[in-house]
Amino acid sequence: MDFTLGYLREALSNYDRSSVCHRIYQKLEKGSYESEKDFVLTLEDDEVQFLNNILPDEIKYAFDEQDFIRGNQLNEVYEQLI
Repeated sequence: MDFTLGYLREALSNYDRSSVCHRIYQKLEKGSYESEKDFVLTLEDDEVQFLNNILPDEIKYAFDEQDFIRGNQLNEVYEQLI
């Protein structure tokens, strides 16, 4: 799994496993993606919406905690969504 997607999977584990969150997490667990772009291309509209809602907060939290690597990695996924 792409290093960046590992950070995304970790971030998702902090959320209530709604059906959308669960589907995204399962894709990360079962899929073999070369890059975050490959992963994003497999997402459905509601999954993209979910990630668009949570990633800004996750990125902000990472930077607030001075975890710049995590913040930058999550930002890479976020950039692929938009």
